[in-house]
Amino acid sequence: MSNHESQPATFDVIVVGAGLAGNTAALSAAEGGATVLLLEKGVQYGGSSVKAGGGMLFAGTGLQAAAGVEDDNEQLRSSILTAGRGKNDPAPVQVYLDHQLDTFEFMRGHGVDFTLTITGTDAVSRMHAAPQGHATKVMHEKFMALDHTYYWSSSSARRLVQDAEGRITGVVLDRAEQEVVVHASAVILTSGGFARSRELLETFAPQWAEATKMGGVDNTGDGLRMAWAVGADLADMGYVEASFGASIKNYPDLSEDPHNEPRLLYPNSQGAIIVNRDGKRFVDENLNYKIISSICVQQPEGIGFQVFDDSMMNRSQVAPTPADFKSALADGYVIAADTVEELAEKLQIEPSKLRATIDAYNGFVDEGVDPEFGRLLSDYGSAQGGHLDTAPYYAFPCRSGLTTTYCGVRVDEQLNVVDVFGEPIPGLFAAGEVVGGFHGATYLSGTGLGKAGVFGRAAGLYSVAQLPRS
Repeated sequence: MSNHESQPATFDVIVVGAGLAGNTAALSAAEGGATVLLLEKGVQYGGSSVKAGGGMLFAGTGLQAAAGVEDDNEQLRSSILTAGRGKNDPAPVQVYLDHQLDTFEFMRGHGVDFTLTITGTDAVSRMHAAPQGHATKVMHEKFMALDHTYYWSSSSARRLVQDAEGRITGVVLDRAEQEVVVHASAVILTSGGFARSRELLETFAPQWAEATKMGGVDNTGDGLRMAWAVGADLADMGYVEASFGASIKNYPDLSEDPHNEPRLLYPNSQGAIIVNRDGKRFVDENLNYKIISSICVQQPEGIGFQVFDDSMMNRSQVAPTPADFKSALADGYVIAADTVEELAEKLQIEPSKLRATIDAYNGFVDEGVDPEFGRLLSDYGSAQGGHLDTAPYYAFPCRSGLTTTYCGVRVDEQLNVVDVFGEPIPGLFAAGEVVGGFHGATYLSGTGLGKAGVFGRAAGLYSVAQLPRS
């Protein structure tokens, strides 16, 4: 075991931020022979990664083949571009495609245990789930086990060090109440987004400044500011969206408990309908939860109820976390009742209105067409799988929560950060949420955590490839 608290004069690679992207980048670079310093602003590594659901998108895996799922890079590319409405930057999309399968094998080879989530719709099943925080923990432990690796927590990076030729040569950070300058041949920014920075939200996404804050408590945009200060270009700043499905645990009490981290849950993925406080559906429930979020915020008090029945509850899965309906019920996030009318009363909805909505929806399932919102109806594996008619009945009260920002610095096909003129900033790389341009106009579920792992792996490799040769 190395002395992770010692301080060499200089490192080959410094990684700023110890979530999944940072730990994967640090491990990849270290296994490539680099001396690596991994920095973490907080007391504990993990950031938003250990709070995410655990699902990552991979294509062409052995798990898919074993399940009879045919998938490849071009199908994945199409899904990413469709979700992003064609606004995606081609460079990071290509990086994802070039490295996603290798990253899957890399993680599995190190002990990350994935299971394939089979979707209930016509979409290709490519969500590879692991228990919450599992992948980050495995990557961190493997990194720490190497003898040329260094990890400093409670170390806040503040500035990048740049030489006269413009190359990034280190980081200025606050550690143990002192300013410390550490030098390296390459710096990888993996510091996450800015969901916890009111100032940056007011600048780039004022519509979400008041949204329920979720994700890493240290995600205040430090890496974005550092790169911005040395001329980095930015991408996707206009597409910040909150996520629908953030729990209201003590409904009808709408106050937010700062000590209670909201939970994301998506029974709508298994057939639940979404209604407002008037008991009416207001959206196609199959839409991306970023899109649903922008519609839900316009409903009375910004609240939606995901209403489902026992057959849908029984489609609960342990991983990813947003599919674990049973644990959410056990933990008090889901409201249960023996009848639709009793459920409506608990939700403070007029019972006849909720009953009428459910009856109408069941009729749409019978006809196979949703004339109200055009939802693609599925039988979820059984002839009556889309019906909402099996007691007991459940509701998940929720609203929009800002988990992540999914925008940031622009990169090239080697994950070099580029400046406003499109030129690489030598020695500066980025991976994970701090990278902009990949998602485009909206977010494809599973690509957030997937991007952390895939870009982390790629950035580690690219940083080592560009190290000066002795």
